[in-house]
Amino acid sequence: MSTLSDEPAWKALEAHARTLDARHLRDLFAEDGRRFERFSRRLDDLLVDFSKQRITEETLDLLLDLARAVDLEGWRARMFDGRKINTTENRAVLHTALRNRADRPVVTDGQDVMPEVRAVLARMADFSERVRDGRWTGTTGGRITDIVNIGIGGSDLGPLMVCEALKPWQRPDLRPHFVSNVDGAHLTETLRGLDPATTLFVVASKTFTTQETMTNAASARGWLQRELAGADVARHFVAVSTNEKAVREFGIDTANMFGFWEWVGGRYSLWSAIGLPIALAVGYARFEELLDGAFAMDEHFRTAPLADNLPVLMGLLGVWNRNFLGFSTQAVLPYDQYLHRLPAYLQQGDMESNGKSVTRKGAPVGWDTGAILWGEPGTNGQHAFYQLIHQGTSIVPSDFIAGVHPTAPALLADLADHHTKLLANCLAQSEALAFGKTAEEARADLEKAGMQGEELERLLPHKVFAGNRPSTTILHDRLTPAALGRLIALYEHAIFTRGIVWQIDSFDQWGVELGKQLAGVVLGELQGGPAAVHDGSTSGLIAHLCDRRPAP
Repeated sequence: MSTLSDEPAWKALEAHARTLDARHLRDLFAEDGRRFERFSRRLDDLLVDFSKQRITEETLDLLLDLARAVDLEGWRARMFDGRKINTTENRAVLHTALRNRADRPVVTDGQDVMPEVRAVLARMADFSERVRDGRWTGTTGGRITDIVNIGIGGSDLGPLMVCEALKPWQRPDLRPHFVSNVDGAHLTETLRGLDPATTLFVVASKTFTTQETMTNAASARGWLQRELAGADVARHFVAVSTNEKAVREFGIDTANMFGFWEWVGGRYSLWSAIGLPIALAVGYARFEELLDGAFAMDEHFRTAPLADNLPVLMGLLGVWNRNFLGFSTQAVLPYDQYLHRLPAYLQQGDMESNGKSVTRKGAPVGWDTGAILWGEPGTNGQHAFYQLIHQGTSIVPSDFIAGVHPTAPALLADLADHHTKLLANCLAQSEALAFGKTAEEARADLEKAGMQGEELERLLPHKVFAGNRPSTTILHDRLTPAALGRLIALYEHAIFTRGIVWQIDSFDQWGVELGKQLAGVVLGELQGGPAAVHDGSTSGLIAHLCDRRPAP
């Protein structure tokens, strides 16, 4: 039976990669004065420049041949049409329906999902505005000043990242907080200094059984009841869930339960009721702008020709770097402090989606999948791990992200040149990675500095930069809610593209289940239950913990 690696397009790419082994980005730019124009694309104010990737026009043609060979366009259509492309869970994948701003119906299992989507959004709008304008109050009648979202994974990373990115649109008298880790320090430090009378908790768990989330929620409820006499739990807790019985038993009024659907994957859920903390923090109108931006990218991804399709091209370049150039990691480097949580958010989006070792049909893959994604905002990263990116033995394809203008106006006059310096660093880093510094150039620099002889020869090897390290630069005018939505959707669809090429299910996450199952067994032992059968290491560690901890 033929596999992906048997496809003529795949074999052609393997052969083509060998022809580029000896070609440096310096040469590619020298040979083509219009390289930037050829290898950059625009969508409104969004510019994606991939001219510093190690590609030629032949590379792109071959990658597009591969996309057609795996029927990328057909899979794209099936996703938007509500077909059950999450095959292991027999589910549709319709996060795009959550931000569908057109009148177009979205049908799965014979039912248009849009009326229910719009109904939940309307309830989110009503509730968030009642909290923001003071009509919703706590037990004592005080206005809500602090929102604490309790969730984990997609129920935490998405809303947290967006709220951090959109801080300029937040009010100082309504502050969002996020608790995810079952380590009690996370909840303790979040609640420290908060007034229980003016704190609202949003408990985000589809099943209302997630261990970490429900442990934190129960402890938060205990804090409220201890610290606020006569506390009405229903005035301080709302739920994003589908488990009405468990929500009611917790003490939450189910009128304040916001639902979502099985076709909403956790890492794609910020567009749903999981985004309630966003609407609370920045206002529902701004949340709608976020949806608008994502919808604009959805429409581009759905309709643009493959050769001009930004998510398709970004996704295919990821395949090129991973499978044909052999680069196993990718760095996301936002030159915008407001995007400091974007790399962590994309870690889940990419690595949970495409960290798979079997195909959709259950056969072992015969090719690499899922690059290791990481990153930090510039310029902090420049003083940390950029040394490895520039001169280490591992080549790390990198995405540089920046705004033409700062996200928020400078509050102090002497901050006016900060953004210019930030942009200068962003562009200089991608230039240095691509072109490096030859031994001749390094020698000239050292001689100009007055160095010569043995001292020069000793230092010279350390001053050489190989270059030829690929990067993509993404620029938009300003990080608005709409621009953020568009950026997130760009990465979502690039992840989808890579998953389709690799013939894996990008929308399940069975890999997280085994650890959860075993944790339940170990928990019973740590709580004084009977010993289970483990390996020698795990049994020894459990015994050590039980010996040194007080009996339950």
